[in-house]
Order: sequence, then structure tokens, then C-alpha cells
Amino acid sequence: MMLLHKNKLGFRVSFLSSFIQTHPQTITYAATSRVSRVSDLINQPNWENNQLLNSLASHITPYEASKIIHLHSSNIQLGLRFFKWVSNQSTYCYDLDARILLLSLLVSSNLFGISYKAIMILLKDCCNGETQILKLMGAFDDLRRFGFCLNYPCYSALLMSLAKLDMGLLAFLVYRRMVDDGFVLGLIDYRSIINALCKNGFVKAAEMFLCRILELGYDLDSHICTSLVMGYCRENNLQDAFRVFDKMSKSDGFGPNCVTYSILIYGLCQQGKLDEAFCLKEKMSEKGCLPSTRTYTVLLKALCDFRLIDKALSLVNEMLAKGCKPNVHTYTILIDGLCRDGKIEEANGLFKDMLKSGIFPGTVTFNTLINGYCKNGRIVPAFELLSVMERRNCKPNIRTYNEIMDGLCRAGKSHKAMFLLKRVVDNGLLPTRVTYNILIDGFCKENQPGIADRVLEAMNTFGLEPDVFSFTPFIDWLCKQGRPEQASSILGIMIKKGIFPDEVTFSALIDGYCKIGEIGTASVILERMMENRILTTSHAFNSLVDVFSRDKEVHEGQAMLGNMLKHGILPSVVTYTILINGLCQAGDVADALKMFELMKQVGCSPNVYTYTVVIKGLCQIGRIEEAEMLLFCMPDLGVSPNHITYTVVIKALVNARKLERAFELLSTMIQNGCQPNSRIYSALLAGFVQSNITNGVTLHSTSDEKICTSTDAFREMDQEHALKIEEKIKSCGGSAIELYNILVKSLCKAGKLAEADHITRDVMSRGLFPEKAVECIINYYIKEHLHEYCLSYMETILSFGFVPSVSCYCSVIHYLHNADKVEQAQELISDLLKYNGIEEIDAVLPYVEFLIKEERTDQCLDFLKLVEQVHSRERPCVL
Repeated sequence: MMLLHKNKLGFRVSFLSSFIQTHPQTITYAATSRVSRVSDLINQPNWENNQLLNSLASHITPYEASKIIHLHSSNIQLGLRFFKWVSNQSTYCYDLDARILLLSLLVSSNLFGISYKAIMILLKDCCNGETQILKLMGAFDDLRRFGFCLNYPCYSALLMSLAKLDMGLLAFLVYRRMVDDGFVLGLIDYRSIINALCKNGFVKAAEMFLCRILELGYDLDSHICTSLVMGYCRENNLQDAFRVFDKMSKSDGFGPNCVTYSILIYGLCQQGKLDEAFCLKEKMSEKGCLPSTRTYTVLLKALCDFRLIDKALSLVNEMLAKGCKPNVHTYTILIDGLCRDGKIEEANGLFKDMLKSGIFPGTVTFNTLINGYCKNGRIVPAFELLSVMERRNCKPNIRTYNEIMDGLCRAGKSHKAMFLLKRVVDNGLLPTRVTYNILIDGFCKENQPGIADRVLEAMNTFGLEPDVFSFTPFIDWLCKQGRPEQASSILGIMIKKGIFPDEVTFSALIDGYCKIGEIGTASVILERMMENRILTTSHAFNSLVDVFSRDKEVHEGQAMLGNMLKHGILPSVVTYTILINGLCQAGDVADALKMFELMKQVGCSPNVYTYTVVIKGLCQIGRIEEAEMLLFCMPDLGVSPNHITYTVVIKALVNARKLERAFELLSTMIQNGCQPNSRIYSALLAGFVQSNITNGVTLHSTSDEKICTSTDAFREMDQEHALKIEEKIKSCGGSAIELYNILVKSLCKAGKLAEADHITRDVMSRGLFPEKAVECIINYYIKEHLHEYCLSYMETILSFGFVPSVSCYCSVIHYLHNADKVEQAQELISDLLKYNGIEEIDAVLPYVEFLIKEERTDQCLDFLKLVEQVHSRERPCVL
């Protein structure tokens, strides 16, 4: 029975035979003396707290522990207490393997009574995952060869453990073993088996055991029926799940409980039926069954998955009002939902509320928030969380480091991610394939494929085989460099290694050939994809459609639509948008509008980008009023214009000298909750100044008809202009901060640094902080090697009550280091931590210095070799 699963783990070890081979029956004098002393000490009252005994604990081996237990074989309770104590107190690496060895020694000494009790402890304390339970069951098989079989309580506890771990098939095999050993199962055992099978979706098998229960004269209960409801939900069979639920509701002996309702609510949520799930929650309350923490957590997870975070937070308030306290899982789901919604500060606030409530986050919660910070580009807070984990004995796992390494790579700091790899190895963790794939992808995106290739080679050091995600970044990089032939060679290497490329890989290759105009080769690859049935989306087709559209071969692109439909691939909204854009670029707006109507007729709803392309096409041929009408119709058609849509129309109005109308549209845009971007502000600023609205001040004109692209206006601007423009923008509800960010950046480009500096100081004095403008000025000072001005400007920012960004600090610190001004650089590092709310400065300081320090490519490769050496170095193995 167990052989299959032991082979799955790659081991077949008899712990008892290993002990006999490696441990002779002789024992040293020191060990004999220690056995005798410990045996005497555990006869004393309150011996677990004996200081002398605790000092001896680190030296007690499993062999000695078995001798001590043997000396007290007549006192099973004492032997059991000592087994638990030595397993927890001794520093002699009493992991599961060592405890199994101790169990084997007890069995070899015929101490079966204590052994049975020890097994119960092992099942309770050590079996928190599939690997542990399989290892322990393998040991049970080994012990059968020496005449030791599990008794009924051990079998029953094993079934419960397997049910808890969702291991239905193994539960069934244990049932077969119990029957073969002559045991008669009780109702509690059948409950465990049915529960385990249902958790794996084996409802038919569970129904067979249900019949067996009825044959034996047992009555059904809520536990068994709830397991069946869960099984049907796992099969997405809500009809039968509600059938069992209805029978429970009509039963006199038992009815659905809170767990039953929660499982059904989960099943509804899994199918996207949130309204029905909430109705069932209300019905459950009406029936006098109050929703539990799990009930609310299930609903919260569904709301977060559908990005309905505001409703999720309202549900939390309801939960608290009804006296139902969130648990760590509830908080983790909410933190994850907030992070995915880009509300990282709210997620951090919830994290702090969690700590105040006395609920300590686990590794999963930390990882979730770390991931949120990294995705948001905020690496320093992510490192602060890492230091908090380490201080609070919440050991980071490999996923923790993977999240931070991915964040570093996203921020263009793949070298830093590489250096973090050593910390992973030093902490006793093994890098996974994901770890290396993150580094490979990062270096390829940073245009350093040589280092990425070295990382790929290093995977073998840890016994890791590359997969499709290891090679695809190389193929994508080569294709973007216009070298698809070399990318094809990588493809060949993949296939030789038995790694079959996926749709993403082939799509990258098709895109690469399209970029260099080899449409024929791209088409051949597309045909092979269709032959091998790995084409499931329109992405690969879209690359070819895009090429035809850009080359004004729109009819060829349209022909691709028929080819897609022929192979069962529906054109996506992206496909139609590419074709419409191609027609507009070719000046055929009439056909573009026909294609626009066609996609709606075939059931492919246009998205905001489709509408934007059509609006841009209308603007290009001077039909601005029609473009405006279409823009205003979009919300009624279920599509909200975005900042790009508004930008197209506003720029068209500015170029058409309709500046007042452009400002009116800006006001409408802001009222609809869409914030202007830099292009809108740039266009309005240039148009505003050029049109002489600033109280008759005449500026130099430009011969360029496209006002939006003129930089002459910014060369003429001064403080007076800025204030009047601000007034106009603010009257429309626009952001003065974003206005000044654009204005200062433009002034710096025009070489008017003094005016830019003066404007930012004036803005900050009025309580506004244009962060991007400040960064622009600081970078200008660094570029001109004016470090004194730079430091003075940093102090000015702080004097106004604002804090420069981490990016600003890092730029200045880098510059000071390179200029050998180490003392000033260190002062800035301290300021960085102090003014960015880092509470544990000493703990986070090493990470910040690690981030700021510049590394060379050769150092990175040397470091990778060091990591390999550290891993391959032999380490002492204690048996």
C-alpha cells in the first residue's frame, strides 16, 4: 500500500535497519553515565524544569533516549512524557526523521505500549503536510516487517490526519489495510473516510461508504451530510449539493450547521453567483445559524477576487458589528485585495490593526504585504517587513525572498536580486526554479542576457531543471532585438531538452519575425501552432494583423479574420482594434467605422482603446465634433473614457485653436473621475501661453501648426505665467501638483533651472509638494555636479515639512559616494530612514545600504559563483 507513495518521494529507507547498521550495540562510558543520570532525574517531581536536566538535553541522542525510556518501561506515562520532552527540548536535531528513529528504537526494544502512544503524538505534532505524513506512513510499513502493526486508536488518528490533509485516496488505502488487519471500523472512522474522499471530489466513492454506514445501522448526521455537500461543491455540482442541503433542512434529527452553509456559500462564490451567496447568508441568519468567521471570510475572498474591495470593507464592518472577529486568514485576504487594488497604504493600515488586535501575522500574510509593496515599486518598506519577520521569529520562506527579488527585478535592480540570493542560501533555504526564472527574466529585461545565461547554467548546482519560463525570456529578448533566427536556435535547444514551448513562446517568436518583416516565416510558425493545437487565443494572429495594418495592407489583415475563425479562434477586441487603427492610419475612416459596427454586431464589445482609436481617426480628418459626440456617448454604452481618450480630443481642440472648449472638456474629464496626464497638461500649457490669455502678454510665436509640441512657450514662461495658469487649471478642478510637475520638467528641458527652482519653492511654501518636479531639479543639480546646491535644496524641502522620495535620496547618495563624500552620504542614509517612517532603523539600515550600493557586472558573476560554492560545500550530517 505505502510503496507507491514512498517511491513518489524517492526514498525507501528502513529506519530500524539503518540504525542497526550505523549504531553498534556498544555505548561509550560518557553516554552510559548520561543515561543513568537522566534516568534518575526524571524520577524527581517537576523534572521537566530541572536545570541540570536541561543542560544535558543537548547531548541526548535518539539511541540514549530509547535506553532511558527502556529503563522506565513499566511506567508508560513517564516514558511518554520523556518522549515528548526530549523531542522538543533537545537540540540534537529532533526533526521528524530523528523522532521516527527514536520510535524505531522503542519498537526494537519491544516497548509497544509507549510506541503506540508516541505514534499518536507524532500524528498530532508532526504531520502538517503531505511529505511528513507520507514519510511517517513509510516508517509504519518498515516497522511491520519487525512484527509491529498499528492498533485501532492509531489507525483512527491516521484517518483523521489524512482527512485533514485532503488525502482521500490514501484514506481509502488505510481503510483497506485496517480491514485486512481485522479491525472493525466505527462511525468516526467512516466519517473521516467520507470527509477525505469528498475533499478530493471523490463523491461516488463517498456515496459507497455512505451506503455501508446505513447497512451497518448507523444514522446519518450533519458531519457526514456536510461532507457530501462539500464533495458536490468541489465537483461544481451545486444541484446535488442543494439536494443534500434540502434534505438536511427537512430532517428532524439534524439540520445544516454553520459549516454546511459556509461550504454552500463557497460553492456559489466559486461559480460567480455572489448575489445568491449573500442571500444564503441572510437565510442562514433567519434560521438562527449565525454566520461564522469562515462564512464571512469566504464572502470577503469572493468580493476581493471580483475587485469589489469597497464592498469587502463594508462587509468587514458588518462582521465586527455582529461580534464576529476576523482571523489571520481574513486579514490576509483583505490585505491581498487592497494590494491588488493598488491601495497599499490601506493594506499596511489593516496590517497594523491586525497587530493591535493581538493577531500575529504568519508567513503568508507577510508575503502578501511584501508582494504588494514590491509590485508598487516600494522596496524599502518590503525590506522593513522582512526585518520584522526575522525579529519576530516568523521565518521567511523561499516565497518571501522570491517576492522581494521579483520586486527588485521589476525596479531594474536585478543585480541586487542576485546578491539577495546568498541570503537565501545562508538562511538554509533552497532557491527554486521560480527563483532562477525571476533572475533570468530580470536580466533579460535589463538587456543583460549574458548574466541571465550564467544564471541558467547555475540552476544545475541546485539540481533544478529549466522549464519553458526559463527559456522564453531569452527568446523574447532576442526577438525584440530583431534577432529571431537566434531565438529559433534557443527554441531548438528547448525541444531537445524535452521542454515544449507554450503559446507565449511561439507568440514572441512570431512577433520577432514580424518586426523584421519576415511575414512568411511568422505565418509558418503560426501554422505549426495550429497543427499542434497549442493555439488557444488570438495573440499570435494579432502580431500578423498588426504588421499588415502598419504596412497599410489592411485587406490582408482582414483576411486573417477568416483564417482565425476557420481554426476556431475568435477574434478578440484587440484584433478588431488593430484593424480599425490600421484603417484610420491609412486614411480610410469610413471603413474603420464600418469595422467598428461589425465588431459590435458579432458580439465583440469595443473597449476603451477601440473607442479611442476611432475618436483619434475622426480628429485626424478634422471631424472633432463627431469625436466629441462619440466620447460623450461612451458612458451610456458601458465604457468610460480614460485619460488617453480625453488626451486625443483635448490635443485636437488645442491644435484647432479651441482652447476654451479644451478647458471645458478638461473640467468634464475631472468631474467624471479621470485625472489629467502629463500630455494633457503639456498641451494646455503650451496652448494657454501661445494664445496670449495671460493678460495680453505677447509671446514669441511658433511657425509649427502643432501647438502641443511647441517648446517655445516654456522658454518664455516666468512665475507670473505659472500662477495664472494654475488659477485656470484649478478652476477646472485640476491638480495644481501635477501641473507644476509638468511645468518644472518642461522648464528644466528649456534650460530655465532658476525659474524652475523658484517655482517649486513657492509651491511648497503654499503647502503643495510637486514630487516629480522636485526629482527633476535634484537630478539636474546632480547632472551638473552641483552637490552643494543639491543638499541645500534637500534641506529646503524638509524645512517646508515635506520628505524627498526614496528615489531622490538614492540618487544623491549615489552621487556623494562617487564623489568620495562618504560622511555626507551616511548622513543622508540616516535621514532617509528617519523621514520615511522606518521605525526599526538599525534593523533596516543594512538593507538600505545594500540597495544603495552600486555593483558591477563582474562582481555579480563572482557572487553567483560564491553562492554555488556555499551550496555545494559539504555540511555535517547528524544521524
